[in-house]
Amino acid sequence: MEELKTVQEWETFKEKATEQTVLVFKHSTQCPVSAEAFEEFQAFTSDNPTYATAFVKVIESRPVSNQIAEDLGTVHKSPQLFVLKNGQVHWTESHWNIKNKAIAEQV
Repeated sequence: MEELKTVQEWETFKEKATEQTVLVFKHSTQCPVSAEAFEEFQAFTSDNPTYATAFVKVIESRPVSNQIAEDLGTVHKSPQLFVLKNGQVHWTESHWNIKNKAIAEQV
């Protein structure tokens, strides 16, 4: 799993979604709900290492977080998870609904 710290890193990662299913997690390091959702996301990535996965810390990397929301045509939330397929948002969820099982059902 890679951390996206720059808009260029996001652009490069986003390109992978045209060829494979990718997952992007927007994480607030100051929110306990986000911490729990991030643990669920990490559990999924541990169980399914073949998927390209990334996360962005929304406070520390605000420009990247904003660019993701703009590029994907979504309202910013954190925590927030995106499953991208064929370059498009296939599924997105936020807060308490980010669970390992739910992610597995969407990929």
